[in-house]
Amino acid sequence: MFFLILTVWFPFLGMAQGSGYSGNPDTSFFTARTLAFEGKRDIARDTLNHILTKYPDYSDVRSLLASTYSWDGKYDLARDQFNRITSQEPQNKEVWVAAIKNEIYSEDYYIALGLSNKALTYLKDDGDIQALRRKVLENLHEDKKTAMDTAVSTVKKYTEPQIQRNNISMTNSFEVFDAVYGPMVYSNLAYSRKTKAGSVIPRINYANRFETHGLQYELDLYPKFSKTFYAYLNYGFSSAPIFPGHRAGAEFYANLPKAIETSLGVRYLDFRTTKATVYTGSVGLYRGNYYFSVRSYVTPQDFGNVSVSGGLLVRRYLKDAHNYLGINMGMGYSPELKQFIDGEALLAETLLFVESQRLALSYQFTGKVSPNSYKLNLGLSRQELVFDSGNFVWSVSAGLRYQVKF
Repeated sequence: MFFLILTVWFPFLGMAQGSGYSGNPDTSFFTARTLAFEGKRDIARDTLNHILTKYPDYSDVRSLLASTYSWDGKYDLARDQFNRITSQEPQNKEVWVAAIKNEIYSEDYYIALGLSNKALTYLKDDGDIQALRRKVLENLHEDKKTAMDTAVSTVKKYTEPQIQRNNISMTNSFEVFDAVYGPMVYSNLAYSRKTKAGSVIPRINYANRFETHGLQYELDLYPKFSKTFYAYLNYGFSSAPIFPGHRAGAEFYANLPKAIETSLGVRYLDFRTTKATVYTGSVGLYRGNYYFSVRSYVTPQDFGNVSVSGGLLVRRYLKDAHNYLGINMGMGYSPELKQFIDGEALLAETLLFVESQRLALSYQFTGKVSPNSYKLNLGLSRQELVFDSGNFVWSVSAGLRYQVKF
């Protein structure tokens, strides 16, 4: 009931969002600059990334972030940040100079030459840019025309914004029990497409449980109404007995001030012989590099009874939103024989109300030179036996998801 109370009352306590930063950006910037010059660059980057969650166009902050990467030899990360500034502020000489020097330090002279040429189209006859350009040409052992031609194609490849609207992900996981049940296997293949109206995600789920194979087909939609409001819509169907015949879901999200997100929604499950409606809601809070989310599930039963379960999700973001550590804890009575996760939502597979507790750890990270991501999951759960009330089984689960972006 604690989770339900939080879900219902949090939106009225004056919360809300925008982004994960609510301080004075100038003060934070000067603090980060001091830390960076003192050699405490990891701490400085945490502060700078924090500011950018709310002020993504604060060029001095982004430029300092890029410089700290360059000082540490992380030239590719620095390039990404410098490119973003120069594409938005092509007259910013200071950033052009820093961007060109970053390529010289990394000995990527063709990129440095291409950036010099590009900078001079905006900063005509600038002496400092021309001096850097001459320095780059001295390091290239080719005639000037060949060097120029190569630089044009190279800088186009590495500095033009790469907008990745598509991704394909594959997930595989398994679960092992200490008694009663045999191992269970779960997999899914999903494709996601970002559009102006929101994301579209068709997905195929596979499971092998209770010595039975089965497939489920799903479609998720995330329509955006504004910067403040968006929604989640879902429909899935299956002819396999280990999945609901039909499932549907809808949820409405609101980004409020003070870095808070709230939602209210419903899930509908059709198990051929009976049906269930699950009401859910969540409150999320961003604080620095952390995200906290409380979610509750309320399922009406026969004879006026109500089943309540809930969970707490905590994430610690690392260098960006695609890299994080997470922990998910949950407990309560819920309409399911065996839980599994779809995003952050629990899906019910049968209408047997059983008590359970769970703990799951996750780590998502991207490659050094690739936007593709990996996600590792490890979980521990304690679940009441459906046929033996008061007795429990333990299970350990592990999984891996690989996501390709393009």
